[in-house]
Amino acid sequence: MALTEAGRVLLEHADRILAAVQEAESAVAAVKDTVGASATLAALPSTVATIVAPALTTLGADHPQLTVTCLVTDQAQLRELTLGTVDVLLGQRYDHLPATAPRGIEIVPLLDDPLLVVSAAGQTDERPVALRELATRSLALPPPSTDCGQAIRHACHQAGFTPVTRYLTADIAAQLALARAGLATALVPRTAIDPAAPGIRTAPIEDRPIQRLLFAATRHTETVNPTITAVVTALRTAARQ
Repeated sequence: MALTEAGRVLLEHADRILAAVQEAESAVAAVKDTVGASATLAALPSTVATIVAPALTTLGADHPQLTVTCLVTDQAQLRELTLGTVDVLLGQRYDHLPATAPRGIEIVPLLDDPLLVVSAAGQTDERPVALRELATRSLALPPPSTDCGQAIRHACHQAGFTPVTRYLTADIAAQLALARAGLATALVPRTAIDPAAPGIRTAPIEDRPIQRLLFAATRHTETVNPTITAVVTALRTAARQ
């Protein structure tokens, strides 16, 4: 399926109309120089405990008049911003993918978040793991259709092997449970792991690290919007901590 010529023309006008509306809202907010009453944030489930929850707590204390609606979904995409569905997106990009963003979208890097090798406590010794060591292990991996699944398989192929995937799931809690039970080894972003969680052992990848970049994305406007700025600042502070 593809847009007709009339559809392409309409899309160009729609982009300009939406941009003008956003610009007007930002200009009014800037004149008032106050944080507004509402904002919508989309975020990945793996970022809720360590970044989103602390950021929302800070916003609640600093700006009690602001209500943030949070959409927690694995499907959070930059297109949500262009459609105007959300105001701020907490997204991810893995280092094997090109750093691109749609026109009119601003990207603010938040955190480099390496994947760690997770196994049952006491099952392996306390040392960094070479990626090629995973060639003989049963793994719990996200599907290859996901960004994380693609990044892991790309790194494994670069290391010269195809991973043995015994368990296929994008649910990080399920991956950790399988690792804790000694049924599989998982590769999980550091921010998605509770360091105090019992029964697991985490180790960095020493030879071919797999990184994901967490970022905040917003629609570009010529005028600073105090509400959007407050949300992004809270996310940056939580990421640094």
